Amino acid sequence: MNMQKPAPALTHAVDSAPMGSFALPRPRASRPSPGAAAEVNAEPLVHSFGEAPAARPTWPVLLILFLAMLALAAGSLFVGYVDMGPARLLQGAWTGDLVPSRILVDIRLPRTVLCLAVGATLGLTGAAMQGLLRNPLAEPGLLGISSGAALGAVAALYTGVANAFYLALPLAGFAGTAAACVFVFLLAGHHSSRTTLILGGVAVSALCGALISLILNWSTNPMAMSEIVFWMMGSLADRSNNDVILALPFMLAGCALLLTCGTALQALALGEETAHSMGIDLRQLRIKIMIGCALAVGAAVSVSGSIGFIGLVAPHLMRRTAGGDPARLLPLSALAGATLLLLADLGVRLLYNSGQELKLGVLTSLVGAPFFIALILRSRKNAHDQ
Repeated sequence: MNMQKPAPALTHAVDSAPMGSFALPRPRASRPSPGAAAEVNAEPLVHSFGEAPAARPTWPVLLILFLAMLALAAGSLFVGYVDMGPARLLQGAWTGDLVPSRILVDIRLPRTVLCLAVGATLGLTGAAMQGLLRNPLAEPGLLGISSGAALGAVAALYTGVANAFYLALPLAGFAGTAAACVFVFLLAGHHSSRTTLILGGVAVSALCGALISLILNWSTNPMAMSEIVFWMMGSLADRSNNDVILALPFMLAGCALLLTCGTALQALALGEETAHSMGIDLRQLRIKIMIGCALAVGAAVSVSGSIGFIGLVAPHLMRRTAGGDPARLLPLSALAGATLLLLADLGVRLLYNSGQELKLGVLTSLVGAPFFIALILRSRKNAHDQ
């Protein structure tokens, strides 16, 4: 029998992967074509600044992140603006004392749970989008998901619908996310390339930003305008258990859907033609990731406002540990995102002096922007040394 010899680039990419860390699905019927082999050579397994890092053991990092997350979550429950110790809070909540129970159960617990869920959502969706688009700067906002949620919430605040009932604001954010996703798919088409998908997302993001600016320009109520501006800065203050009940199921459903895409993203890291030869339906994968991101990010943004840089920073911090494996990067980014947002939320409370609390999205941007500046400078230095 005259069997076609496997492409050398693909053989090297699979054989050189660490055992158990980069398991790819078996091809269905055919080996990659020479064009696919060239694509493998052209696109590294890790799309980040600098060279592709070697894989490191994952479980120690997962354990450290999990313990740090638990410690920060406990700190979030017992750190606040009321001078009441942990023992007094726990005892009062257990015995049903009104003040400690309200502080711990009705104020700090929802804020902590949402901080964990929103941080994990932003980190996980950022890693999934970077794997889908094979772009280290990709995040949910690139495809208009975050902008759509922001537009829906801003429109609800402007028209007064947000005051109609308590959950009107997050529901408006959901509606904006759904509309943005549908618009992106209509622009990009069913069999679009990743470039067309990115361009469609950029166009939708720009349109949502323009409409938000138009609403701010038309707003004649200074109270409504300040409320819109403060919401767009991002915050988890004054959230209740009703927000948790509304948003958490959608965030969990979206994240669970994204975690099932790890094997397909592994194959996609070798190129679209190679992934197709391995039986990956790219159109189905795009729809799956878009739906997962829309569910999770739409729910997160609807209760937290716009919080930037978590979806960008968390995957970059964990990429070296994941060793270029998108399936390992997804849960690592989720834990890193939750830990980072908890740390930022604690920083907001500890930096409080008097007057207005520093908004969470402002702090994450102040920390995230210098991080990327340092990343760019390091990549320039590495390129210069080579």
